[in-house]
Amino acid sequence: MGDEGIERPWLRQGEWDVRFEWGPTGVSEVPAEAVVVVDVLRFTTAVDAGVSAGATVYPYRWKDETMQRYADEVGAVLADPGALEGPSLSPVSLLLLGPDDRVVLPSPNGSTCAAVAHDAGATVYAACLRNASAVGRWLARHHESVTVVACGERWPDGSLRPSLEDHLGAGAVLAAIGGTCSPEARAAVSVWQSARFDVAGTIAGCASGREAIARGWAADVELACQVDASQTVPVLDHGGFVDAALR
Repeated sequence: MGDEGIERPWLRQGEWDVRFEWGPTGVSEVPAEAVVVVDVLRFTTAVDAGVSAGATVYPYRWKDETMQRYADEVGAVLADPGALEGPSLSPVSLLLLGPDDRVVLPSPNGSTCAAVAHDAGATVYAACLRNASAVGRWLARHHESVTVVACGERWPDGSLRPSLEDHLGAGAVLAAIGGTCSPEARAAVSVWQSARFDVAGTIAGCASGREAIARGWAADVELACQVDASQTVPVLDHGGFVDAALR
């Protein structure tokens, strides 16, 4: 007999106001009033870059023929993952956007976590190392309960691969929130504190960083490692990320 339908309240970290988990399942199993999505290489860094430039960034979880249709529906430009010019998933490319720009950003990891959180009724934020402190301070002021979700990467079989860069990004946000943290959240803060004085070297040397550099994304890795360079707090509003301060 399977264990479908069995309640597991111990998974929810409900005794604490500030929580941490991994991936889309973590979003579902550890609900909160606010959910922070962390996908450092490269989705949430790209969201921060675009929103910092004044643009609206629409996450989209599917990389298929429906992407362009969705972009047309919201009046946005579809980011081209392989584009040499114009918006792509590259955070560097989104720094060039302007206040009137709208861009759809397909990303199966970060966008999926954002969609699951939105469907659950949470207020959804995007955080990375560039805006970790700004997002953490905002959450501490505006929300009673918070789950910070490290999106992670995927193994070739499609299963979740926990990634060091997202663990660090989540830990940086959690450190800025403070409050009553679950053991999982406190552990993530410890991971962040252990690497905070050599963020660039740590991320460049980890599996995801080495992959990104090998793919020619060294400039994106460098940008992603600029801790607290941004004061932008991207929040999901009517399908797109905008600056919470201007909402």
